[in-house]
Amino acid sequence: GYNRQPRSGGGGGTAEELYKYIQSIDRAQYPAYRDMMGTWEYKDFTLIVDYVQSDPFAPPSRCRVRVPTSRANFPADLTSSKIRTVGFCDYLSRMFWRETNDAGADAAPDNQGWHGSKGGAIMMEKPGQHVLERTSVLLSKGFIEARFTITLPARGRSIEGLRAAAIFGDELPPIVANSLYARSLNLDHLRDHVISVEDQEHLRRVSLNKLGLVAFVANGAVLPRKSGIDDAPMDRTKAILFESPPSLAVEVKLPNGRTVTGMGIPKGIALIVGGGFHGKSTLLEALEVGVYNHVPGDGREFVATDLTGVKIRAEDGRSVTSVDISPFINNLPFQKSTKSFSTPDASGSTSQAANIIEAVQAGTKCLLVDEDTCATNFMIRDARMQELVAPDKEPITPFISRIRTMYEHMGISTILVIGGAGDYFDVADHVIMMDCYKPYDVTARAKEISKESPGNKIGRDGSDKALFDGLSLRYPKSQAVLNIQSQGKGRVSARTMERIEFGGIDIELDGVAQVIEKTQTRAIGDAMVYAANRYTQGPYLLLRIEIRSAD
Repeated sequence: GYNRQPRSGGGGGTAEELYKYIQSIDRAQYPAYRDMMGTWEYKDFTLIVDYVQSDPFAPPSRCRVRVPTSRANFPADLTSSKIRTVGFCDYLSRMFWRETNDAGADAAPDNQGWHGSKGGAIMMEKPGQHVLERTSVLLSKGFIEARFTITLPARGRSIEGLRAAAIFGDELPPIVANSLYARSLNLDHLRDHVISVEDQEHLRRVSLNKLGLVAFVANGAVLPRKSGIDDAPMDRTKAILFESPPSLAVEVKLPNGRTVTGMGIPKGIALIVGGGFHGKSTLLEALEVGVYNHVPGDGREFVATDLTGVKIRAEDGRSVTSVDISPFINNLPFQKSTKSFSTPDASGSTSQAANIIEAVQAGTKCLLVDEDTCATNFMIRDARMQELVAPDKEPITPFISRIRTMYEHMGISTILVIGGAGDYFDVADHVIMMDCYKPYDVTARAKEISKESPGNKIGRDGSDKALFDGLSLRYPKSQAVLNIQSQGKGRVSARTMERIEFGGIDIELDGVAQVIEKTQTRAIGDAMVYAANRYTQGPYLLLRIEIRSAD
């Protein structure tokens, strides 16, 4: 949203001129704030006011500060590569947020009614436990830029000029000084942050593939979280630290001199088994976010998953549009085709099939699956049910019948949490049992059981390879996306982390476990609009659509 042109205003000048102007409009009507839009030169930084809210109740005003890199004076090696720059900017975002929080600058007055004082908060989105490539702090050629919002203060609809002048004159400069300059920060702490992020990225992008792994969990990792609503780690003194079984232990050397040892999960089919409440889902949840880097001290810094890893689940009621689910579901009643399947209200099995096919078409090489969130009839059919319901009356080919083909023919690994279907022993390469939050390699015993107690006939044949070869490609229709956007209020807005208001519809993301910050949700909505406008000359293959971050 920072590339929109100001609707009015065109102000600019020195910081002193900004203060004087704000004071001069004290008690004026709120639209007078709009003349603040423009560029204002402070002693050590530049303030750019991009957008001024239309009234005290509208979304907050958008601002940027730019600090010349020559004045910020950070060591050049901290930003010598893209991933180091991501870690560097992430750290500065955290410092800027900390300064606004510690100073109370992000807290507006309590609601004092229509005529009471309102607004006055300087806000930057609080970073979570994950290190993401954000736009809250950017490193551009010659300067560091921090982006934030300010709710310009008012009483009723009248400007509180003295409070606004204090925000821009007394509160903002120390926030900038204490977060965006090397002299104000602990450079050893910053360097540790950057190096940790670089090592994590190398583990995921280089080491996993080099070692033939789809995932890795370091010894000493803290996988449990503080609570269901707090993503911070459980107290280390109370948590059971992760320790790899000897047979799966792998040593990894990282680029900054660190060597980590932990459990390597080889490519292929890996089952995570065990009794209820013994840590199966906790391990999988850590692997779900193993596609991201984490802040030092999170406990999951060296939990890494193939960067294309996707969590798969059933999503009853989801919309499906033109997805070829025929590898899993076919021969529907009344000859309804599943080569280009559409429905506004998918069942558990059809939604899970669609989720897998969409992930495959997006390029995944690793599926993460927990039976607790799967459709039972999609995962397996036992022998008795096969006896009762003839194959020609059952349109679903269960996941167990396709899982090995997906790996052997397409290179797609699966990590599956399973507690109630031992038939999967027949198709597994490795079986890891969680017992009181400790992992054990029970592959040999699982294979013995598989031989001693044969399960269901899996039902694979040579034709299943051709099914995946023939998957129809995904070509989004730009005009269809733009038509939906133009409906309703024509607005694209991230209401919550789980919901995008997209024109006339709501896009629900609560079934997408790997969306972990609201900023990502906002980016998804903006990316859809960008791609639809960018690729207007006919259909484009989904995999070839590129979204480049703008400065």
